[in-house]
Amino acid sequence: MKILVVDDHALVREGLCQVLQCLDPHEKTDVLQAATCTRALELAHFNRDLDLVLLDYLLPDMNGLSALETFAQRHPELPVVILSGSANPSVVQQAMALGAAGFITKSSLSDTLLNALRQILAGEPYHPADLSPMSQAADGVQGKLNTPPVLSPRQQEVLVQLINGLTNRQICDKLSLGSETVKFHVSNILRIFGARTRTQAALEAKRWGYDPASSPESR
Repeated sequence: MKILVVDDHALVREGLCQVLQCLDPHEKTDVLQAATCTRALELAHFNRDLDLVLLDYLLPDMNGLSALETFAQRHPELPVVILSGSANPSVVQQAMALGAAGFITKSSLSDTLLNALRQILAGEPYHPADLSPMSQAADGVQGKLNTPPVLSPRQQEVLVQLINGLTNRQICDKLSLGSETVKFHVSNILRIFGARTRTQAALEAKRWGYDPASSPESR
């Protein structure tokens, strides 16, 4: 088994390396380390046999949601687990919406981490029970968010165009993005805001202060 640990603190990486050796008593776990997302993506490119990525939410060169998006686009088959020192329910919700295989807080016990990773490797997503993104759901659609949603920089750019009423094709042209990329972002934005339609997402975004008139592009 091969796992990539991405964290800018060497002691954290070394500690995880030790813990991960207990993941499977019948198989050796090979752990690769990266201190930045840039290095992590390089390692993922040259190690196509990776089974899992443990990705710190706060990295020096890229925030966790942007890093998660990049991994999802370049390595959609690779499970990525977010590690964070804190667990804002909104962040958990958005990480899972962006395709994270799990969200684990660094305050978790080693056994909790190992059991979560075994569950993920078995094909089941994991998130702390008390921070489940589904806990805010009702009839398949979330109720209004109680905490401000956290969007990646690219999601914010797409959201501004969505609020302005642009179609996916127009967003592609405006931001020089591919159609699948825009569809990916719009779908995730709808999930983040608990909306079935673009109009609902735009209204909920405005409720949280996302105003196209204040964006750099409108000036």
